[in-house]
Amino acid sequence: MNAVVLAAGQGTRLRPLTDDKPKGMVEVDGKPILTHCFDQLIELGADELYVVVGYKKQNIINYYEDEYRGVSITYTHQREQKGLAHALLTVEEHIDDDFMLMLGDNIFQANLSDVVNRQQEDRADAAFLVEEVPWEEASRYGVCDTNKYGEITEVIEKPEDPPSNLVMTGFYTFTPAIFHACRLVQPSNRGEYEISDAIDLLLHSGRTIDAIRMDGWRNDIGYPEDRDEAEQRLQDGTEAIDEASDDGGEVASVPSSE
Repeated sequence: MNAVVLAAGQGTRLRPLTDDKPKGMVEVDGKPILTHCFDQLIELGADELYVVVGYKKQNIINYYEDEYRGVSITYTHQREQKGLAHALLTVEEHIDDDFMLMLGDNIFQANLSDVVNRQQEDRADAAFLVEEVPWEEASRYGVCDTNKYGEITEVIEKPEDPPSNLVMTGFYTFTPAIFHACRLVQPSNRGEYEISDAIDLLLHSGRTIDAIRMDGWRNDIGYPEDRDEAEQRLQDGTEAIDEASDDGGEVASVPSSE
């Protein structure tokens, strides 16, 4: 399965960390956020990486060049920051089958493989990793409403009155049908082409999208303190494994993407 990583954003909220680099190149626990993304996608079976770049794109291209861990990388350029649906369309010509999509500013230690497995079962046209957040925080995210079967029935971007506290996390699987939906999206009040609006168009066309609840954790690296929190979580997980190994007992249960 191909994998798409969206990494074109400027990361203005991450300044000063992004003054001289794109946010995907900000280091967390000793390596760039994008390296964490690529490692997880390759472990999930990605046979080609498509990376959408924009702000200070040459930093990313120079660092990874045309392959990572033996998996080829193709770069596409989002020249203007017009939203995730707009960014996704830059890879349309390269994708003709199911694919994984990851936002390149997230650190996951979670059940990503459950999302991929659901897509490969051909039970749904798309599958998303979702998580519950406190109700008072839901309006900051793309919010999902679901039916009793765990299928997503509606997606609303940053609603004033959220229908649920279940939100999208930044990891998805899609069929190429998402590209047609992205082309139909109109600019939002923010002037951006929202991926949530494209998803809602898929739903209204009768497509089935499954919500896979997150088991584990993720950090959206939006602010410097988010980077620090993700780094601490990763280090705590490594320490738990090392301690279990030193004791000669079973390895502690640490969420992973495998």
